[in-house]
Amino acid sequence: AGFRYRLHAKDLPGKPDMVFPSLRAVVFVHGCYWHGHSCQKGRVPGGNSSFWREKFAANKARDRRDRARLTRLGWRVFTVWECSLSTISKRTKALRATLDFLASAREDASRA
Repeated sequence: AGFRYRLHAKDLPGKPDMVFPSLRAVVFVHGCYWHGHSCQKGRVPGGNSSFWREKFAANKARDRRDRARLTRLGWRVFTVWECSLSTISKRTKALRATLDFLASAREDASRA
């Protein structure tokens, strides 16, 4: 689609999976399990569940902090969830949403 990006920027909060510097936009691709998504894949395991609840809560808090820090630094943030990539139709929908996000960021960047 003609967007230039870099992967896993260690110099930004949360090390976003994809960074689009000219658009000041980042994309995270989150695994539902580790990032505590509210889908079937984001369930807490039955064994040692108190440990996992605490672990997932800490991961979610870190994600919120990273997103807020990026926003304060002037970055636009978009998250794609693992479960949204499970079928071809879901992947197509996730790709369309990501491209819409990037197109919107491109429009904002051209106005600035």
